Amino acid sequence: MAIVTPAILTSLQTGFKKNFQDGLSEAKPQFSAIATVIKSTTKSNTYGWLGKFPRLKQWVGSRDVQSMKAHGYSIVNDDFEATVSVGRNDIEDDELGVYAPLMQEMGRSAAIHPDEMCFPLLEAGFSTLCYDGQNYFDTDHPVYPNADGTGTAESVANMATDDAYSGPAWYVLDTSKVLKPIIFQERKKPQFVSMTKSDDEAVFTSKEFRYGVDCRDAAGFSFWQLAFGNKRALTADNLWDAIKQMRTFKADGGRKLGIRPTTLVVPPELEDVATKLLERELDSNSSNELKGRLTLLVADYL
Repeated sequence: MAIVTPAILTSLQTGFKKNFQDGLSEAKPQFSAIATVIKSTTKSNTYGWLGKFPRLKQWVGSRDVQSMKAHGYSIVNDDFEATVSVGRNDIEDDELGVYAPLMQEMGRSAAIHPDEMCFPLLEAGFSTLCYDGQNYFDTDHPVYPNADGTGTAESVANMATDDAYSGPAWYVLDTSKVLKPIIFQERKKPQFVSMTKSDDEAVFTSKEFRYGVDCRDAAGFSFWQLAFGNKRALTADNLWDAIKQMRTFKADGGRKLGIRPTTLVVPPELEDVATKLLERELDSNSSNELKGRLTLLVADYL
């Protein structure tokens, strides 16, 4: 039987932390394809600037200072954690082999945590408000004729539905801009922590040493114009329709936004259909005009 000494606990801490880092580095998260990471230094961030973005125009006379419309769209950071307990008896009996994979899996879970935040947010976009007070995917986004956000708003849709369709939703995104459709707000990166002192309460009362990870972050929406949600069959015609509608999106005042759809995001259930649309050579015995038109992203967490 091994005696639990500070040296043994230090060695365990080092080994478990390496297992955690191995899992963290070996994971292959997908969120960076659709989300921009924004560092946060406070409890929440407010993105009032989402309502208006400056553009270059001819300089005549004094500078024309554009006021940012204050939408008050805030993303509040949340706390997340995972914890594994290691029994004192397991250390004394030298039965620690099962814990290394657990620590490695905890590292992998920390790495794909942003995926679990960002991709379900797309699915929730049909019923979750964005900066303009409408659901992120909606038929009534207000676009005003005057550049200062005044006048009678025109309703613009960034979604399409078909009541006869019962399959999963799919999404067309423009991920070419600096700001992508989703914001991943990072307050604190995942940190490996432990309770390994012999006089810690959990050790004293339950004979358990505890190892875990915690982080603080959140996910939210950026510009609705960068995404088009579809609750209709994934067909060539419907895909082209989504692309064409996005290409016509304008800002207040009628300014063209130059939206360029780049990515088709689908859940695993639609992988075969999406692959045929974007990768096959022929479409009904003719050339496939969609081949290579968009990058296919099959999201593990949709």
